Amino acid sequence: MDALQLLAEGFAGALTWQNLVWVLIGCLLGTAVGVMPGLGSSMAVALLLPVTFSLEPTAAFIMFAGVYFGGLFGDSTMGILMNTPGQASAIASTIEGHKMARSGRAAQALATAAIGAFIGGFVGSIVVVFLAPALADFSSRFGPAEFFALAVFAFVATSSVVTDNVIKGLTSLFIGLGIAVIGVDGVSGAPRFTMGSPNLFDGVSLVTVTVAILALGEVIYVACLERHMKDKALIKPSGRPWLSRAEFKEATPAWFRGTAIGLPFGVVPAGGSEIPTFLAFGLEKRLDARRAHPSFGTGAIRGLAAPEAAGNSTTSMAMGALLALGLPISATAAIMLAAFRQYGLQPGPLLFERAPELVWALLASFFIAMIVLLILNLPFAMLWAKLLLIPRPYLYAGITLFCALGIYATSGSVFDLLMLLGIGLLGFLMRALDYPLAPLIIGMVLGPLAETSLRDAAMSANGDFSVLVQGPISIALYAILAIVLVLAVRGRIVARAQAKAEAKKVSVEA
Repeated sequence: MDALQLLAEGFAGALTWQNLVWVLIGCLLGTAVGVMPGLGSSMAVALLLPVTFSLEPTAAFIMFAGVYFGGLFGDSTMGILMNTPGQASAIASTIEGHKMARSGRAAQALATAAIGAFIGGFVGSIVVVFLAPALADFSSRFGPAEFFALAVFAFVATSSVVTDNVIKGLTSLFIGLGIAVIGVDGVSGAPRFTMGSPNLFDGVSLVTVTVAILALGEVIYVACLERHMKDKALIKPSGRPWLSRAEFKEATPAWFRGTAIGLPFGVVPAGGSEIPTFLAFGLEKRLDARRAHPSFGTGAIRGLAAPEAAGNSTTSMAMGALLALGLPISATAAIMLAAFRQYGLQPGPLLFERAPELVWALLASFFIAMIVLLILNLPFAMLWAKLLLIPRPYLYAGITLFCALGIYATSGSVFDLLMLLGIGLLGFLMRALDYPLAPLIIGMVLGPLAETSLRDAAMSANGDFSVLVQGPISIALYAILAIVLVLAVRGRIVARAQAKAEAKKVSVEA
């Protein structure tokens, strides 16, 4: 009952006209950026980070949440209409969604995606309201050793379990950790890796890194590939933008199964929505194979409904994990964690005690954002699709200008602009060589927490590092991580064996 009372107070704060405007702006920006080719919610939040410091914290985070959810809605729109998912989390939805569009059911596919995203996000938000305070109470038991274990869990899970190439994932993580330790050491006062430059004594700004890696690096990458990229035909939705009774009945079980699959992944640092969307798609495909008349491969509505619900339920739960534990499970959540720190706020149990108005207004805004996004996407999806007609040179030139203006406005330093360009080139190289970006961002965000927690734990035990594996929470986290690693390795071995068997079968038949 306390949670409901606090949520009601949160709605009182979120339903002011100023905050409603920021919810609407966030949803509009998130959807627009999600529709754009190659962009996504992580880039949108990164671009907005430098220009929101003048906002009141509650308004800024309400807008960020709208961008986060809106980006997922927009990603599926592009995948359905152009067979080009904006983010990896939309790939599973694109498989059957684009087939629906090609068979003349584009409007119904967009409606299925919008309703699925609404159901998954809304149910996830309800769970977060009741789970986040319990998680915050649980995290109050965390000491330095437990926070270090949590950081290690996030590092290993996002860099080795989720990525296809473990070496590349770990390399990306260590680049992020390396950037995080640049500057004057807070304990000894000695400069570290500054190369004698006073400009680096305060370290490298996380805002500069996120904007450079996620936005400027993408711009350079697209510019280099522009002549090799072929514009795909945009399927124009026609007909009714809603579902018939039979279609709704067909999709409803898949929506709720997808939601149930996505919820647990919101509190596990497994890279975001990619894994639950594919799990939801795989489940529906297996269930479809048992039917008398399988429909997968021809535009099965359940193959679109389940991944959309799974992705948005994961995102809602991820916001709960971010608020209660300070644990980012994706690059976008890591940027939002950085935004909290820029405002002098630390997610976790103390956030619920020191800034309850912000926390509960933000939780209330999730429900408002879902309703706003359903209104924006159900009848107006084709209007969003017209953003794809913007010429790419103009689009990416505008993003580059926005990157530079945002960084210069926050620092007023030409050195930061040069740093922006240098790290942007690093982001381009990482994309070109297929290195994941999320481990770098998470490494930079959680690196200082891991370092501080390691030092505090060692100092409290007089230099005895065995204190890191003595508490029950720490042991449990390391045990879960070991199980996850074993399952991931086993899955890859099985997949490799199946691939070899298929190749051998093909060669024999040939």
